[in-house]
Amino acid sequence: MSALLSSTPFSAIFAPFELTRFLHPAQSRLQLSSLTRYRSGFKSATSRSLNLRCCSTMPVQDQSESPLCSQDSLFYSRAFWVTKSIIAWNVGAGEGECYLYASRKAGLCVGDDGIQGHDVKIKLERTNYGLPQQVIEKFPHIRDYAAFEVPATLDFQSLVKCQLAVGIFNSYGKCASATGLQLPGILDELFSYTGPLGGIFATEAVSLYLWAPTAQAVEALIYKSPSEADPVEIVQLKELDGVWSAKGPRHWEGCYYVYEVSVYHPSTLRIEKCVSNDPYARGLSADGKRTLLVNLDSDDVKPEGWDNLQDEKPNLLSFSDVSIYELHVRDFSANDPTVPHEFQGGYLAFTSQDSAGVQHLKRLSNAGITHVHLLPTYQFAGVEDEKHKWKYTDIEKLNSFPPDSEEQQALITAIQDEDGYNWGYNPVLWGVPKGSYASNANGPCRIVEFRKMVQALNRIGLRVVLDVVYNHLHASGPFSDFSVLDKIVPGYFLRRNADGAIENSTCVNNTASEHFMVERLILDDLKCWAVHYKIDGFRFDLMGHIMKRTMLKAKSLLNSLSTEENGVDGSSIYIYGEGWDFGEVAKNGRGINASQFNLFGAGIGSFNDRIRDALLGGSPFGHPLHQGFVTGLYSEPNGHDLGDKANVERMLTVSKDHIQVGMAANLKDFVLTNCDGQEVKGSEVLMHDRKPVGYASSPVETVNYVSAHDNETLFDVISLKTPEDISVEERCRMNHLATSVIALSQNIQVAQIEDMTRHGHLRWFGNFPGKPSNALVY
Repeated sequence: MSALLSSTPFSAIFAPFELTRFLHPAQSRLQLSSLTRYRSGFKSATSRSLNLRCCSTMPVQDQSESPLCSQDSLFYSRAFWVTKSIIAWNVGAGEGECYLYASRKAGLCVGDDGIQGHDVKIKLERTNYGLPQQVIEKFPHIRDYAAFEVPATLDFQSLVKCQLAVGIFNSYGKCASATGLQLPGILDELFSYTGPLGGIFATEAVSLYLWAPTAQAVEALIYKSPSEADPVEIVQLKELDGVWSAKGPRHWEGCYYVYEVSVYHPSTLRIEKCVSNDPYARGLSADGKRTLLVNLDSDDVKPEGWDNLQDEKPNLLSFSDVSIYELHVRDFSANDPTVPHEFQGGYLAFTSQDSAGVQHLKRLSNAGITHVHLLPTYQFAGVEDEKHKWKYTDIEKLNSFPPDSEEQQALITAIQDEDGYNWGYNPVLWGVPKGSYASNANGPCRIVEFRKMVQALNRIGLRVVLDVVYNHLHASGPFSDFSVLDKIVPGYFLRRNADGAIENSTCVNNTASEHFMVERLILDDLKCWAVHYKIDGFRFDLMGHIMKRTMLKAKSLLNSLSTEENGVDGSSIYIYGEGWDFGEVAKNGRGINASQFNLFGAGIGSFNDRIRDALLGGSPFGHPLHQGFVTGLYSEPNGHDLGDKANVERMLTVSKDHIQVGMAANLKDFVLTNCDGQEVKGSEVLMHDRKPVGYASSPVETVNYVSAHDNETLFDVISLKTPEDISVEERCRMNHLATSVIALSQNIQVAQIEDMTRHGHLRWFGNFPGKPSNALVY
């Protein structure tokens, strides 16, 4: 093995590369999988389009002559630096010599003779034994790639800060293939870190810590206010083993800051100066563009009695007693006249003890509901935090049209991206309460008011569950105001496919919890919400896209929290989520994921789609008129063709088996007599795709439901599937039958707020005609 080094030392190269390059058209399009879920108000936020040209005076090779060794090939990252000693690349066995190239100024360019513009050229040696087992376990999707050995004498800490590429040559000395590299493997090996991150407060100082091993320089711009144009200080952070830090005076508390990170970004092939919030932000400015330096342990941000809230929390003897009520913060009170106007649609509405909404929650608490699940309340995109920027529909004009008219829909559609309503599944910063629900989005107000909300709900007998969306982020790239993690360590926090493009199966910008520092960020965030906001449970959106290892660590971490050390009893914190198995993680494609079957015995809940589909009929992805047990299958046919009478009767009897297993907590080993008179276990009752119905080891691992915020509300789906001549009274009885089956099941139950306040409106991915938001009527 040999390494060919340029005469220019790395330490002498700091200036960002100023020339531009051509951007391959494939990089400017957002590719969405067929299973993409479109959310209300969701708009993709990717890198801005670039007008770039080649960085070299050498001509770009015609793609038709050598499609794998052209300038465009550097926009792909098809090689993986999996450990410091191994690069994995899917190239043929007959190829010749292979080299690793590095450019501190991002000056690499592909020419006739290979890759030019490098500061370093390193020869790699192909091995004959493939990838080691530990690499295959970490990166199962590249198990068949060839392995190339990297010399052990290299300056790895400097190399990962460069634009990197590999090239392989044929027997004629011509470049046969070239590509960029994906770095999470080597970053995890060399820079995994467990020390402090974010803003850390001491008696005499405030310190900043940022994990950014690929950055070439990091500055913190300190501002006295959320809106003043010029910083009062610009602080150069110093790096040690990939962590950048600076120490400042104690009077920084209450100031705002951003990081300016100089880093190579694979989406542009440039060294970019990225301006970003702190990934560990705990407060924000109202426009969301600056991080607030706030100490969550300060008495100034604690409501009266906050430190002793654990003593006031409602008793929970067992997780099997959990019964969850799902609601949206703005839905709860936006149009409730019994709530003070300044509280409507916000956190403080839950503190209005005499309001209709709170009285409704008290009745539910007395009836046995134990937890309130709040749809996302972290900082998300899609709603301005400053309310004066919201747009509204002319209500009088809206009401002049029929409720099902195209005119109403057009009025709502015209402002839907600029109004005050969004579900919130567009995460920007996981660790900051959403500012639009606070009376003042600047300063610490959102923190205080969120804590008052939790305190108020606990005091009326309800524990609080947060909806956490760790599976994706709203934005990526170096330019979007909503991009954070992909500005700090580009290409690390987001999961990428074999070509280096970001995976989008969850919605967009899938995160990669299989990477050490992504997992650490998730765990740190959970601990922050549990300790500093005294949250009682977490609902994981698309939990199946998170690794099982991460979920087990989360459960262990939360369970370790104690009243004596942390002010909370972590053993009473329940976690559950959507264990769907699809996309690039399906069948453990990126490691053992937190899917329904994989979580057997983990004590972590997963939503049960089996009982939902058996009760309602079909599935959210099937024909909308497919009937089920409570929607008239066999007894009240709606005209949708399900085959002959015998086939429909068979479908009904099979659905009864599914419901029996579901009511018995979907237990894998539950024994029942099936529709054929046979004694079988829950795992032996099969769905249409031959997968088992039963998969759980205990009742706490199953969460039964028939309606949630996704898809139609229960009453609407009943109205959709039943014959038109069915009366409202009959539909109400069907509604009650469905909710009764869920309520009487031996497991965790979830009910949606609309199903307990009225019949429910059609709420499928957005606002409904006739109301400025999804208003509730109590």
